[in-house]
Amino acid sequence: MSEIASGNLLGTYLKDRRTRLDAAAFGFGGSRRRTPGLRREEVAQRANISPTWYTWLEQGRGGAPSADVLERIARALMLTDVEREHLFLIGLGRPPEVRYQASEGVSPRLQRVLDALETSPAIIRTVTWDVVAWNRAATMVLTDYAKLPPERRNILRLIFCEPHVRAAQYDWSSVARFVVAAFRADAARAGAVSHVAQFVDELCRESPEFAKLWADNDVRSHGEGVKHLRHPVLGPIAFEYSAFAVDGRPDLGMVVYNPATPDDAARIRAVLAAKVD
Repeated sequence: MSEIASGNLLGTYLKDRRTRLDAAAFGFGGSRRRTPGLRREEVAQRANISPTWYTWLEQGRGGAPSADVLERIARALMLTDVEREHLFLIGLGRPPEVRYQASEGVSPRLQRVLDALETSPAIIRTVTWDVVAWNRAATMVLTDYAKLPPERRNILRLIFCEPHVRAAQYDWSSVARFVVAAFRADAARAGAVSHVAQFVDELCRESPEFAKLWADNDVRSHGEGVKHLRHPVLGPIAFEYSAFAVDGRPDLGMVVYNPATPDDAARIRAVLAAKVD
């Protein structure tokens, strides 16, 4: 019976990953290697665990491994983030703890996705709510992010520290409470609480209103809903917004604001057509 048929998914996956590695690249030489990749004892050596214990894992013996053991094996096998997550899912039935990584921007392909949304303002934000990409509709309707230094392209800074952004909100108090709660949840989910501590302290000093809301410890998901704005050119305008995860990029999320009515869309299209870049 195969390892897959017997239910030993973990052992099958570990064996597959180690046999794909180049032993010479890890300093394991020898001309009498009968099988490709690393040997079990070599993986155990790199992971600093018992060779016997590692052998039992591949054979489906000895019970479930600890998260620490899986973490060591993931490093030993040079697993990618996706491979590491899969290892934990089949080994422990849950994903690993989140390891926060700062965003490195977006790919040209992802930018083209934004640009294809002609009348729908769309942005890409990090888990710490820095806006790192946007389309023309977002520039016209939300904020001209290109005119801001990167450190000021943060949604919380805009909501709490930019008067024109505040004035555009129909119910600023509700919007402010929502973004603080959703930001807190995103930072915790991404394992970025310690990373954002300095930013939070700074914003607390800049905005007593933010400090008060932050002290409430509310959490919410961003999800979807309806947003109403007072725009200086378009006038009152409404959007249905949805937030999306970016597959393969846990550090990023996309928010799309679709015009709520055909009239809203027509007004955005007309302004974009008349605007000269």
